[in-house]
Amino acid sequence: MAISFDKALGIHQYALEARVKRAEVLANNLANADTPGFKARDIDFQTMMARAQQDMGGFEMSRTNEHHMDTGKGGADSDLMYRVPHQPSVDGNTVDAQQEQTRFMRNAMDYQASFQFLNSKFSGLTKAIKGE
Repeated sequence: MAISFDKALGIHQYALEARVKRAEVLANNLANADTPGFKARDIDFQTMMARAQQDMGGFEMSRTNEHHMDTGKGGADSDLMYRVPHQPSVDGNTVDAQQEQTRFMRNAMDYQASFQFLNSKFSGLTKAIKGE
Protein backbone atom coordinates (compact mmCIF):
# COMPACT_ATOMS: atom_id res chain seq x y z
CA MET A 1 0.00 0.00 0.00
CA ALA A 2 1.49 3.33 -1.07
CA ILE A 3 1.60 6.34 1.22
CA SER A 4 0.21 9.57 -0.18
CA PHE A 5 2.20 12.38 1.40
CA ASP A 6 -0.49 14.91 0.48
CA LYS A 7 -3.01 12.97 2.55
CA ALA A 8 -0.56 12.09 5.30
CA LEU A 9 0.82 15.60 5.79
CA GLY A 10 -2.40 17.49 5.15
CA ILE A 11 -2.32 21.24 4.73
CA HIS A 12 0.74 21.74 6.96
CA GLN A 13 3.28 21.60 4.13
CA TYR A 14 1.42 24.36 2.28
CA ALA A 15 1.18 26.47 5.45
CA LEU A 16 4.93 26.21 5.89
CA GLU A 17 5.54 27.28 2.28
CA ALA A 18 3.17 30.23 2.72
CA ARG A 19 4.97 31.33 5.90
CA VAL A 20 8.34 31.21 4.10
CA LYS A 21 7.00 33.29 1.22
CA ARG A 22 5.47 35.83 3.61
CA ALA A 23 8.77 36.09 5.51
CA GLU A 24 10.52 36.97 2.24
CA VAL A 25 7.95 39.66 1.44
CA LEU A 26 8.09 41.19 4.92
CA ALA A 27 11.90 41.15 4.89
CA ASN A 28 11.81 42.96 1.55
CA ASN A 29 9.50 45.58 3.07
CA LEU A 30 11.89 46.10 5.98
CA ALA A 31 14.88 46.35 3.65
CA ASN A 32 13.11 49.10 1.70
CA ALA A 33 11.77 51.06 4.67
CA ASP A 34 13.81 54.11 3.64
CA THR A 35 13.36 53.82 -0.13
CA PRO A 36 11.31 56.76 -1.46
CA GLY A 37 8.13 55.68 -3.20
CA PHE A 38 8.37 52.03 -2.08
CA LYS A 39 4.97 50.43 -1.52
CA ALA A 40 4.72 47.83 1.25
CA ARG A 41 3.30 44.48 0.18
CA ASP A 42 1.94 41.47 1.97
CA ILE A 43 0.42 38.06 1.32
CA ASP A 44 -3.10 37.02 2.25
CA PHE A 45 -2.47 33.78 4.15
CA GLN A 46 -6.15 32.79 4.17
CA THR A 47 -6.36 33.02 0.36
CA MET A 48 -3.21 30.93 -0.04
CA MET A 49 -4.58 28.24 2.27
CA ALA A 50 -7.94 28.20 0.48
CA ARG A 51 -6.12 27.72 -2.82
CA ALA A 52 -4.00 24.93 -1.33
CA GLN A 53 -7.10 23.14 -0.06
CA GLN A 54 -8.69 23.46 -3.48
CA ASP A 55 -5.53 22.08 -5.12
CA MET A 56 -5.52 19.15 -2.68
CA GLY A 57 -9.11 18.36 -3.65
CA GLY A 58 -8.16 17.63 -7.24
CA PHE A 59 -10.41 20.28 -8.79
CA GLU A 60 -7.69 22.59 -10.02
CA MET A 61 -7.72 23.84 -13.59
CA SER A 62 -5.22 22.52 -16.07
CA ARG A 63 -3.85 23.86 -19.34
CA THR A 64 -4.69 21.70 -22.33
CA ASN A 65 -3.08 24.03 -24.86
CA GLU A 66 0.04 26.19 -24.65
CA HIS A 67 -2.01 29.24 -25.72
CA HIS A 68 -4.28 29.00 -22.67
CA MET A 69 -3.64 31.33 -19.76
CA ASP A 70 -1.87 29.76 -16.81
CA THR A 71 -4.38 29.76 -13.95
CA GLY A 72 -2.33 27.53 -11.68
CA LYS A 73 -0.19 28.84 -8.87
CA GLY A 74 0.50 32.05 -10.77
CA GLY A 75 3.61 34.12 -10.83
CA ALA A 76 5.52 35.41 -7.87
CA ASP A 77 3.39 38.57 -7.73
CA SER A 78 -0.01 36.85 -8.00
CA ASP A 79 -0.35 36.46 -4.21
CA LEU A 80 1.04 39.86 -3.29
CA MET A 81 -1.17 42.75 -2.28
CA TYR A 82 -0.30 46.35 -1.51
CA ARG A 83 -0.76 47.49 2.05
CA VAL A 84 -2.78 50.62 2.81
CA PRO A 85 -0.69 52.81 5.15
CA HIS A 86 -2.08 54.11 8.43
CA GLN A 87 -0.18 57.35 8.00
CA PRO A 88 1.24 58.20 4.57
CA SER A 89 4.79 59.51 4.41
CA VAL A 90 5.96 62.56 2.52
CA ASP A 91 8.21 60.55 0.16
CA GLY A 92 5.45 58.07 -0.78
CA ASN A 93 6.91 55.12 1.14
CA THR A 94 4.17 53.03 2.81
CA VAL A 95 6.43 50.92 5.07
CA ASP A 96 5.99 51.37 8.82
CA ALA A 97 9.11 49.67 10.21
CA GLN A 98 7.63 48.92 13.64
CA GLN A 99 4.53 47.31 12.18
CA GLU A 100 6.63 45.33 9.70
CA GLN A 101 8.86 44.04 12.50
CA THR A 102 5.78 43.00 14.46
CA ARG A 103 4.33 41.20 11.45
CA PHE A 104 7.68 39.55 10.75
CA MET A 105 7.98 38.25 14.32
CA ARG A 106 4.37 37.03 14.33
CA ASN A 107 5.02 35.23 11.05
CA ALA A 108 8.17 33.67 12.54
CA MET A 109 6.13 32.30 15.46
CA ASP A 110 3.47 30.99 13.07
CA TYR A 111 6.24 29.38 11.00
CA GLN A 112 7.52 27.58 14.10
CA ALA A 113 4.00 26.33 14.88
CA SER A 114 3.53 25.08 11.30
CA PHE A 115 6.95 23.43 11.45
CA GLN A 116 6.05 21.67 14.71
CA PHE A 117 2.80 20.35 13.20
CA LEU A 118 4.66 19.08 10.15
CA ASN A 119 7.37 17.56 12.32
CA SER A 120 4.77 15.71 14.38
CA LYS A 121 3.24 14.33 11.18
CA PHE A 122 6.65 12.98 10.10
CA SER A 123 7.23 11.53 13.58
CA GLY A 124 3.93 9.72 13.36
CA LEU A 125 4.76 8.34 9.93
CA THR A 126 8.16 7.19 11.15
CA LYS A 127 6.59 5.37 14.10
CA ALA A 128 4.03 3.76 11.81
CA ILE A 129 6.76 2.53 9.45
CA LYS A 130 8.83 1.14 12.34
CA GLY A 131 5.73 -0.47 13.85
CA GLU A 132 5.99 1.31 17.18
